[in-house]
Amino acid sequence: MAEHIFTFMGTGAGCGVPAFFCDCPACEEARANPAARRGDCGVMVRGKVGTVLIDTPPDVRHQLIREDVREIDELLFTHCHSDHVSGLCEMEYMMQLRTRYAIPTYGSAITLNEINTEFHYMSYALDEHVLEPFDTHEFDGVRYTALPVTHAAGTYGYLIETPETRLFYASDTGRLPAETAERIRGVDVLAMDATYWKSCPAPQAHHCVQDCIEEGLELGAKKIYLTHMAMHYVEPITLAELNEWLKQFNGRVEAASDGLSFAI
Repeated sequence: MAEHIFTFMGTGAGCGVPAFFCDCPACEEARANPAARRGDCGVMVRGKVGTVLIDTPPDVRHQLIREDVREIDELLFTHCHSDHVSGLCEMEYMMQLRTRYAIPTYGSAITLNEINTEFHYMSYALDEHVLEPFDTHEFDGVRYTALPVTHAAGTYGYLIETPETRLFYASDTGRLPAETAERIRGVDVLAMDATYWKSCPAPQAHHCVQDCIEEGLELGAKKIYLTHMAMHYVEPITLAELNEWLKQFNGRVEAASDGLSFAI
């Protein structure tokens, strides 16, 4: 059995797919086909010693139940937008009723300060550690390096390294800053923001599918996973249509799905 497993907990942007208020073709597809549904973004790394979550989206309770997880050992945060932190209260309940100790929690100073403002009532539940840009943190045989990305101030992607795999996860970013790009060149796996289809109304903060793939290929990523996908912004695209279009990349590019897991 592999020592470390990486799991996409959620792969959607903001309001998820389907959005309760939307009847576009992508949302109608997701209502009919559970495989096309997307919760808010987050990932998990499981090893022999423990489990790390990157972000706690609003859907995190359902995601953890789906993956049959009973305990989280550490939290890493990309940034403090609501679709990435709003499930944090679930960790307070875990601490109160099961683990009984403050959860080691990592992120930029800006992100942790914003979390403390938003969740001031549960600061006792978090053992906070500031990661400066390019700092590394190791847990359970995995090295996490905080790399600045192009989004809100203090936002990180994480270079996740095991003895077998180099993986870069950046759920929210426009084109990567030069130093970050150089750090991740040639990664085995790139899991990156692909919020929009064809056109990107917010290039300072996000990619469209085409931009994500173009940058990933430029960086020599061996495998590219599209994540943080809206599917219904600007121009809707169904998962069936997207998968058909991705065939041109011969398996090198894949639309991530909620619950998708693989060894790293």
